[in-house]
Amino acid sequence: MKNKLVHDALVLTMITVIAGAALGVVYEITKAPIAKAQEDALNKSYQAVFADADSFTDVDGFDSAAATQVVADAGIEGVTIDFAKEAVDASGNALGYVIGVTSSGGYGGNISFSMGVTSDGTMNGYATTSISETAGLGMHATDKGTGSFESQWEGKEAGTDYAVAKDGGDIVAISGATITSRCMTKGINGGFAYFQSIEGGAQ
Repeated sequence: MKNKLVHDALVLTMITVIAGAALGVVYEITKAPIAKAQEDALNKSYQAVFADADSFTDVDGFDSAAATQVVADAGIEGVTIDFAKEAVDASGNALGYVIGVTSSGGYGGNISFSMGVTSDGTMNGYATTSISETAGLGMHATDKGTGSFESQWEGKEAGTDYAVAKDGGDIVAISGATITSRCMTKGINGGFAYFQSIEGGAQ
């Protein structure tokens, strides 16, 4: 009996070691392609909110923790500012900023998106980069075009505390997805709050 227990323990140990090694190999193989896919998705989101931009450069001195604190100081909780890029056209003219936002409290968890804000402080659209909302409901936050949730944000100005209509605001919620709509609205308010803190950003 004792020998059998030792044998079984050795077998389990070997299985664990082999499985761990295999997982490590798989991770190393997939790490680079996953990172490349994430980078490509972000680059597409930049272009989606500033189609006329030729390049996107990091905002000088950007720090995610400091930017997120700016948003918290504005009274907006549960929003992280992930990155900030300046959009520049082919002639070198600054068009505005692409701000990476993660907003907590969606029906399916956090929602991450890139939002474009022109240099004069108006919304130029957003593009989701990570979202797990309900298909046919909250996932409509990714829709584009006339009548979409995204379309009503175009031209909205920084400096206003936006809210969905059910909360007394003028943002029409996605049908059957008020929680998603609130999460997106909170995130956009946070992005606007950060935009206003950028030196020379608010006009």
